[in-house]
Amino acid sequence: MTGSHSLQPLITLLAESTRRTFSRELLALREALLQRYNGAVDAMLFYGSSLRSGDALDGLVDLYVVVDDYRKAYGKTLPALFNRLLPPNVYYLEVAVGGRRVRAKYAVITMRDLQCGTSMRWFHSYLWGRFSQPCGLLYRRDAETGQQVHGVLAQALLTFLTRVLPVLPERLECAAIWQQGLALSYRAELRTEKPERAIHLYEAWQDHYRAATSLAMAALPFEVQREQLESRLFYTVQIARHTRRLGRAGWLLRRMQGKLLSLLRLMKASFTFQGGIDYIAWKLERHTGIPVEVSPRVRRHPLIYGWGMLWRLYRRGVFR
Repeated sequence: MTGSHSLQPLITLLAESTRRTFSRELLALREALLQRYNGAVDAMLFYGSSLRSGDALDGLVDLYVVVDDYRKAYGKTLPALFNRLLPPNVYYLEVAVGGRRVRAKYAVITMRDLQCGTSMRWFHSYLWGRFSQPCGLLYRRDAETGQQVHGVLAQALLTFLTRVLPVLPERLECAAIWQQGLALSYRAELRTEKPERAIHLYEAWQDHYRAATSLAMAALPFEVQREQLESRLFYTVQIARHTRRLGRAGWLLRRMQGKLLSLLRLMKASFTFQGGIDYIAWKLERHTGIPVEVSPRVRRHPLIYGWGMLWRLYRRGVFR
């Protein structure tokens, strides 16, 4: 199989996978965001642990709000500038539904930046690593916008596989491709997740990953052979040695680049995210079990004193 095949079967599969029945809690979040960014929203994507559990009241709902223009979305210069320089901006939202509070963490990005960040032109895995995974399309402006989103998801998956396969063994089971590939993308950021998280992610969406991988392999720039052994699905991918060497070097650079980008995004979130420092501490404790204390001066001046706190946490092994 070669990369000359059409992407349409993969796009069709991903379009079907994004069609979901959304709870009233998610619909309430959608309406609140449409009002907050009046007229600027192109699409909304729902992903993460709440998508897997099906419970929008379990922790924070993870959303991406895709806008047509940062300046139009915010009506202000500074947040638009931050978003343009280092997308996305991350914000907090909560709404009341049936006497209960629904809480969400949402990221704002333009369609243009989303398309760029999931393409082969984008080096770091921050966006194409996230959007190679299942998500739901909570809102689309129109049918054409929906098609753009489906194309983005297909490209993210292709970019992910093209980047991870050169550093994996030549013959590999489908499960191992995703488990090891997702682990690579996690290590390219300051992440608190345990190593087995990638295994759980694959197991939660096994049928989706198997179907999507089968279609995506036909569009990759490698020679691929597929082998079914009872219920197990294997791929043999022939990749030139120099491509494998470049792939290993690329992931080493992503790990270094990703640590810096993650720190910058964390510091930016301390301003854009209501209670951002406390949220960061809560999330770190939740994933690692290690107590994280935020001093009053860090809470008052996160940009000045937050770096020292993050460095101490890194030394303690809270980040990987």
